[in-house]
Order: sequence, then C-alpha cells, then structure tokens
Amino acid sequence: MKNVTITVEEDVARWAKVWAARHDTSLSRMLGEELRHMMEREEGYDLAQQRFMAQKPQILKDPGTPYPKRDTLYDR
Repeated sequence: MKNVTITVEEDVARWAKVWAARHDTSLSRMLGEELRHMMEREEGYDLAQQRFMAQKPQILKDPGTPYPKRDTLYDR
C-alpha cells in the first residue's frame, strides 16, 4: 500500500466523509476502491480495443460486384 495526499475543496471533503461513514468504510478505502475501478475499466477498454483491432477485416461484398443502389436499400 502507498499513502498519498490529495487536496479537495472543503465541501467535497465533507460530503465524502459523510458518504464513507454512511457506507461503513473509510475515506481512504472509498477513494482507493474508486481508483481501482477506474483503472480496471480503462484496462478493459484497452484490451477490448486491442482484440478488435487484431481481427482481420471482414469482406462485405465480392470484388467486382457493384454496391446496391440507395433506393433498393431503403425501399423508396
């Protein structure tokens, strides 16, 4: 574990202390868990992006075949 010092506005600190007390936790634990969640979300996004970019492109039509006309696509 690493100790860090943060600076927040007084009203934010007051609200956070009350929130932590209502949820039977410490302010330190609340912030630590929130930072961990943020880290995991970002790592998950990066992993998903890497997986997507690693896929081979999908061929949508045969070479030489013209694209369909707009009217047939939208039945106008």
